[in-house]
Amino acid sequence: MFDFLTGPMFWLSISICIIGMIVRIVLYIRGLNWQMDRVAYRAHPGPGFKGAVNSIIRWLVPFGTYSWRKQPFMTIIFFGFHIGAVLVPLFLLAHNIILREKIGIFLFTLNPAAADILTWMVVMSALCLMLRRIALPEVRILTTAYDYFILVLSAAPFITGLLARYEMGDYTFWLTVHILCGEALLIAIPFTKLSHIVLFFASRAQLGMDFGIKRGGMKGKNMAW
Repeated sequence: MFDFLTGPMFWLSISICIIGMIVRIVLYIRGLNWQMDRVAYRAHPGPGFKGAVNSIIRWLVPFGTYSWRKQPFMTIIFFGFHIGAVLVPLFLLAHNIILREKIGIFLFTLNPAAADILTWMVVMSALCLMLRRIALPEVRILTTAYDYFILVLSAAPFITGLLARYEMGDYTFWLTVHILCGEALLIAIPFTKLSHIVLFFASRAQLGMDFGIKRGGMKGKNMAW
């Protein structure tokens, strides 16, 4: 089972994730229409590029936007979850060993203590996000079972990773479940809201171009639109 999960299933899940996200990005870009959006993307590449970069950077920085500053607790939870969710899968020593064996790449590795802290940060942040959906009426009314499923699916590799890390029960069992959860997550990314892993950058770039070109960025340039 372990050989299958770290062999054919590993390549299948990685392939589905990468190819699926490329398709999502292409479809997103092809779906842009300057007549409908009233933004001449190609006509003004300079202001558009500047607006896109500025938008992405501001939203990647904690408290870098008004929206982040307006909800400080939510901002801390959000970044706590996403920072750990990015760093641990990429830079955990065990993951890097697998990457080196499979594709010959070995990245910077996290100190074990730092990896533990980041993993717990993901789990606790996920719990806070779930409690937020339950406790706040304005969020609860918009929440469906699908949202809880996505949250559990996102946190499952980290929870099972901790269970294997601390050998709480059968280590082999939890390691197998951990790998299964991780590969299930990879496969789900292109087909669910988790596609925001990449589409976040596409949408922020589009909105940044919108503001950089039309909404004040080129104000007073005698644009017809």
